[in-house]
Amino acid sequence: MAPGQKLYPRATVRKIVKAHSKCNVSKNVDVMVFLDYVLFMQSLMKEAAIDSKQAGERGVSAKSIKKVTADTLAKFKG
Repeated sequence: MAPGQKLYPRATVRKIVKAHSKCNVSKNVDVMVFLDYVLFMQSLMKEAAIDSKQAGERGVSAKSIKKVTADTLAKFKG
């Protein structure tokens, strides 16, 4: 983490998740949300890399990320 940045308060994350889910959440819900986010980003980049290679691009572009975003979001919808 860069100097001068503060961690997001865990209690605030719990309150936000609890408000959106309208059910009780565990005390480690912030860790689970972060891990789910990391898995989502990993999957998104993997799919975008595959798409960009199939399109003949040299690297991952914004176009290839936009193309696979909907499918990747659908996989993570719970």
